[in-house]
Amino acid sequence: MVYASYRPGSGGRFVGTLKVVRLTDGRLLFPFDGAEEIGPFDSKDAAKRVALLRGSEIVQADLRAPEL
Repeated sequence: MVYASYRPGSGGRFVGTLKVVRLTDGRLLFPFDGAEEIGPFDSKDAAKRVALLRGSEIVQADLRAPEL
């Protein structure tokens, strides 16, 4: 399950927020310790769009090679 949104960042910009949970076992795939910040972006839409894209990449990578 991918949960993507945004939050206000510094200087009137926005940062994407992301939570990715594997449905089969409930494992949290993102965020993890040391995970990079998504952004900043000039618009809320851009921050959320990139967060969704990153979430999709994480899901695809986990499907190819699931971590245990």
